[in-house]
Amino acid sequence: MKLATALSIRADLQGRLSELEKRLVANSKVQEGEKPSENPVELIAEKDKMISELENLITRINLTNSLIRYNDMTVTEMLAKRDCLKMNIRIMRNFLNSSSDKVNRYSKSEIAIKSTVDVAEYQKKVDLLCKELREIDEKIQEINWTNELI
Repeated sequence: MKLATALSIRADLQGRLSELEKRLVANSKVQEGEKPSENPVELIAEKDKMISELENLITRINLTNSLIRYNDMTVTEMLAKRDCLKMNIRIMRNFLNSSSDKVNRYSKSEIAIKSTVDVAEYQKKVDLLCKELREIDEKIQEINWTNELI
């Protein structure tokens, strides 16, 4: 099985477990004399089976990611880099959006509000981070579709 397929199965399992959790909660209590719409014991058994399957799949995905190398990095390192790039870009975009907001002055006696940085200069840096993020994300996707799961 390709790594990308395993990732898709993992996402599906996580979604199904989330739905199963809702069904369990919905069937956790009933009015005296009533029966739940689904048997909680059967739902718990189904949950346990899916959790075990998910744990096995996550382990295999993580092992695969730690062994596949591209240039001087493992996929695990590439994923960490991608996550940190996303965080850095988000933080900088929020900062630059705030820095570039115009504050209207209604008279010359009001205090002028100015940006603390050269927004255009930092926007160019963010653009470079975005390019790096796209490139690493594309490489990760390529690796996911060309490598087998361990």
